[in-house]
Formats: sequence, C-alpha cells, structure tokens
Amino acid sequence: MADNNGTTGTGAAGFSFELRKTDATGARLGRVETPHGGFDTPMFMPVGTRGTVKGLTPEDLKAIGAGIILSNTYHLYLRPGHTLVRDLGGLHKFMGWDRPILTDSGGFQVFSLGALRKIDEHGVSFSSHLDGSRHVLTPESAIEIQEALGADIIMNFDECTPYPASRQYTIDSMHLTHRWAARCKEAKKRPDQALFGIIQGGMFPDLRRESAEAIIEIGFDGYALGGLSVGEEKPLMHEMIASSAVHLPSERPRYLMGVGTPEDMVFAIESGIDMFDCVMPTRNARNGTLFTSRGKLVIKNARYERDERPLDESCLCYTCANFSRAYLRHLYMSGEILSARLNTLHNLHYYLSLMKEARKAIGEGSFDRFKKGFHEARRAVQA
Repeated sequence: MADNNGTTGTGAAGFSFELRKTDATGARLGRVETPHGGFDTPMFMPVGTRGTVKGLTPEDLKAIGAGIILSNTYHLYLRPGHTLVRDLGGLHKFMGWDRPILTDSGGFQVFSLGALRKIDEHGVSFSSHLDGSRHVLTPESAIEIQEALGADIIMNFDECTPYPASRQYTIDSMHLTHRWAARCKEAKKRPDQALFGIIQGGMFPDLRRESAEAIIEIGFDGYALGGLSVGEEKPLMHEMIASSAVHLPSERPRYLMGVGTPEDMVFAIESGIDMFDCVMPTRNARNGTLFTSRGKLVIKNARYERDERPLDESCLCYTCANFSRAYLRHLYMSGEILSARLNTLHNLHYYLSLMKEARKAIGEGSFDRFKKGFHEARRAVQA
C-alpha cells in the first residue's frame, strides 16, 4: 500500500484517502473512507472524550454535519475500561454512533498529568486523576486499548514535547516518539483500523522535518502534527504548521492535533491540513463563549440582557433559528442545563459550517477570496 511518495501504510482494510483538488493557495479538498463510512476534508472532528460529545446526541451531531468524532483512549481506559467497551460490541455500538471514530493514543493526556507521570523507554507510568491508582501506558498497550475500542482511525503513542523545551530535550523526546512509533506499528493486529503516525520536533523547523522523514519511513495510513498549541505564541505555532505540512506525503490525510481557533484552522487549511480536533468549541460553549462569523461573543455580558437578535444572523443552526441572545444569556446566568446544550449546538455548527464553506471554496478555486472574507468580517466588528 504505497502512495506517490513511496511511503507504505499498514494496509488497513476499508480505509482510503482521495485527494480531489489542491487550490492555488495549497488548500486541499479530499475524501476519507473508513469501514463506517466516509467524510470530506477539510473536516473538524467534535471531541467526545468519554464516548460522548457533552450535551449532544448522535442525531444532533449528524444534523449539524459531523462526519467523524474523536474519543480519548486515556479516559476510556480508566472508565469504563476498554475491555468492557469491547465486550459490549465496541465503541460505535456502545455510544450509538455509526459513523467514523478516531481515538487519540492518550499521549497528550498523560503529558497533561505533569508530576503525576514518569516517562522512560518502556512507556509512561502515571497516577489516575480519578482515584490515584497507578497505571502504565506503553506503545503496545495504547494500541491494544484502541483495538479493543474499535475506532476506525487510531493513533501512535507519542511523547508530546512541552513548551518551552531545550533543543536537546526536544531531540531526545522526538527520537523516543520515533522508537515508540515503530513499536506501535509492530503491535497493531486489527486489519480494519487505520494507524496514523505523529510528527514531533517541538518548535525547531529542522527537527520537524527530521521527524516527518523518520515517521514517513516507518509508514502509516495518515500523518498528524503533534506537540502544537501547548503554550507557544500564535506566530510560532503557525510557522511550525506551515513548515511541517510541506514535508508530509500528498496522498495521505494530514491531521493537526488539538488546534484550535477558527483563525488557526483557516491558516492550517491553507497550509494543506485536512483534519482537525479541539475541545475549544464545546468547552467554550459550556463557559458561555460563542463563536460567530464576526468573532467571539461572551453571552454573560450585560449588553445582551435585552438583545432580541440571534447569536449570529447568518447562522442556520437550531439555536440561532429559535432563540435570542437575551434568552441564551438568561439560561447561562441561571445555570440551566439547556444553556450548555444550545451553546454547544451553535459552536459545533459554526465550526462544521466553516469547514463546509472552506471545502466549497477549494472546490471552486476561490479559497483565497474565502480567507479574505473570513478575516474582513472579524476586522469589521473589531473596528
């Protein structure tokens, strides 16, 4: 299973990627197929950490255009346990979602534990954030857990390099990720799951290129950029995205992990990225921050107390079609459960609609015009 760049994947049954068009800017239009159906790219993956996108049903997600969702290996391993999910028919059946699922490896969550974890060649030992119990996650066990969960796309176990980090630490961390990647590929047994490799290298462009070359040499079904949006400044993050993406095979899907804002995603799409995930739209929704075509709107602000307008007059989501800013502010200030649900519906609809508009622009060869209109709307409201 080799692409035009000569890289070899894992031979995943039922998985494919078709690059349909590349815009003059570098933005790409593609199609991913999996055993549970396909989705067009660029695509944003709503995050269902524990097997649910908080507050929404599978039908809600389908209605707003979600083609694939992401769930988390670390959290599902701890609760309810990957063997239980496997015994109950796998994650798709368990959560009632019949479209594609991607599971991350748990590497970022372990990274986030800080002092609660210890990294060595074998893997990572850590204390559960739930009850303090001790666990060990290795490349082999990360694959075993993801195979039990049964996602369509699974990820290598990697070390997420912190920021800031010295060049020597970044080199050592990157090489560990490469060795773990080879072990992940060796450990993979299920033929119906695609395995993606993860590029590290910190904030050093030459190391990012070295990492891309090493991971491509091992050979995976898709390639992800990891270790970004971990505290670095936006210009630096954008530099790493652009300088890394050019080294990835054109005939494989490209996934930017954990990023980010609408502005970040528009930049990354232009850089040739195909897939995204981030907790930002769902987490911000629960905290009362809404994304609109004219930027962010903080619903708790007193200025919205009598505002009869929808969140975004150009939005076609259920929330905007039926409720005013005044009502949404009332729900939020009252601590009503419906607040989180309606806000989450809107934010994810906005993110998924942004992807749809980007795909349309790429197909028409007008991504540059789309990008300029996107930024002009934001400048107009800020002026």
